[in-house]
Amino acid sequence: MPSYTVTVATGSQWFAGTDDYIYLSLVGSAGCSEKHLLDKAFYNDFERGAVDSYEVTVDEELGEIQLVKIEKRKYWLHDDWYLRYITLKTPHGDYIEFPCYRWITGEGEIVLRDGRAKLARDDQIHILKQHRRKELETRQKQYRWMEWNPGFPLSIDAKCHKDLPRDIQFDSEKGVDFVLNYSKAMENLFINRFMHMFQSSWSDFADFEKIFVKISNTISERVMNHWQEDLMFGYQFLNGCNPVLIRRCTELPQKLPVTTEMVECSLERQLSLEQEVQEGNIFIVDYELLDGIDANKTDPCTHQFLAAPVCLLYKNLANKIVPIAIQLNQTPGEENPIFLPSDAKYDWLLAKIWVRSSDFHVHQTITHLLRTHLVSEVFGIALYRQLPAVHPIFKLLVAHVRFTIAINTKAREQLICEYGLFDKANATGGGGHVQMVQRAVQDLTYSSLCFPEAIKARGMDSTKDIPYYFYRDDGLLVWEAIQTFTAEVVGIYYEDDQVVEEDQELQDFVKDVYVYGMRGRKASGFPKSIKSREKLSEYLTVVIFTASAQHAAVNFGQLFLGMYPEEHFIEKPVKEAMTRFRKNLEAIVSVIAERNKNKKLPYYYLSPDRIPNSVAI
Repeated sequence: MPSYTVTVATGSQWFAGTDDYIYLSLVGSAGCSEKHLLDKAFYNDFERGAVDSYEVTVDEELGEIQLVKIEKRKYWLHDDWYLRYITLKTPHGDYIEFPCYRWITGEGEIVLRDGRAKLARDDQIHILKQHRRKELETRQKQYRWMEWNPGFPLSIDAKCHKDLPRDIQFDSEKGVDFVLNYSKAMENLFINRFMHMFQSSWSDFADFEKIFVKISNTISERVMNHWQEDLMFGYQFLNGCNPVLIRRCTELPQKLPVTTEMVECSLERQLSLEQEVQEGNIFIVDYELLDGIDANKTDPCTHQFLAAPVCLLYKNLANKIVPIAIQLNQTPGEENPIFLPSDAKYDWLLAKIWVRSSDFHVHQTITHLLRTHLVSEVFGIALYRQLPAVHPIFKLLVAHVRFTIAINTKAREQLICEYGLFDKANATGGGGHVQMVQRAVQDLTYSSLCFPEAIKARGMDSTKDIPYYFYRDDGLLVWEAIQTFTAEVVGIYYEDDQVVEEDQELQDFVKDVYVYGMRGRKASGFPKSIKSREKLSEYLTVVIFTASAQHAAVNFGQLFLGMYPEEHFIEKPVKEAMTRFRKNLEAIVSVIAERNKNKKLPYYYLSPDRIPNSVAI
């Protein structure tokens, strides 16, 4: 009788193992096997991190194995199990891989296909077509769109983390991380309030240091020591945590009536302000988005305020960016003066502090929350709804949306909800942050997520004119590496543009993003469909770059872009493409490390060895 060797790999995360009964059935082109209990005498099967092998003997030839069915039945209490993969050695000595990377909960079952990526047109066998269709039908019931707030991109239909499908909930370790980080934030908030009670006013700027946890890394210490200086203020617009607002000023705005006489002491080229603008030496950061946003009123004992500044900056003879004029609100007038470096020391410093405060609000709510987290969630929901696990684009993107939906759901549950941390700690809490997102969505465009286009649109693309913009330089290197990789993967599965256009599952994915995520806004520029391999490669690059590199640049680095611990792809050409991708990223790491070697303030946020795959890894 034919015998198969079945190897089963259990996940290594907490509580991944199970004591439940596990049954396996094989579905082949010539027949189906009986259910086989996978159990070894005097052995604890399916422990966390285990790789167990079993001999399965069948009554007759099954032909080519098409599906593997895994069933879990209760032993004592329901015991969830995380199955990484199954491999099958056939009686003829062939090996077949069945990636899973999913939880089996309750008395559940999972039906797996072999790991070869297939487009819908490649499936000619009825049972495989049926499996593909049923998987999407099930997912579309589980992953439903919901409007969390009017005007927001749609999100997952779940009130809290435990309502999510088990496969996208945090692993226990990640859940603990989130709880600890949240608790730490609340603890710091409590400390701040405690100090506020016993300290009615600040006596010195050094008092600020007392409310922060002591930071020991070199960069933070340097910023702490030099934050009051104009050079550091300007540098942060290029390479700080929000390097996406600064743009070249091509015309002085009427709402900022600055004259040459006012800023003459800051100009170093013996040119008028207008001439400096024409020469490309003037830059601007405008916080118009904050104009009219309601300040936080949730605590009646605390008066909070918001500014909507316009900040003019100048590229000096050393090619460094420095501020030369600040107006704290949008409408000019006697009550809205323009502050200058020639003003009294603390007048100028306080003006810069107000700009930094405004920058914080835009960074946290728009640059970080909206343009990385919420956008990545849109891609993630559409991915699960419209692409089956066997689809090559699902296999490519799934690592880049990992835990994204979970962390966003936690944020809606604990951070940006009513009475959440934003309401307790931010001047835009109490609804202001919601107003900001509703406004900013109108400027959320596909082209603004295409890194090279976004840089060019702000007039910041010249490395000669703006030599110290490391966010741009490193970002372009990473973008190009990702695009090269996605183009290779697209080329493996789509031999021409027609195959792209005829891939209905892909088109449904792209349409879901446009119709639901972007609310069908034509002005967003998001495509409704994709008709060429080149455009598909660009689209995939946007998804991956937004979730990984862009998030790392405006948040923090963990690791690691290009590393795929879950092996959804089994084909050799894709694995070779991944190897080339990693080599390209390693080369970028070397370039950045060499550039940073002698810098007092190195920039490494976009070094690939510090870029996580997704916004939540």
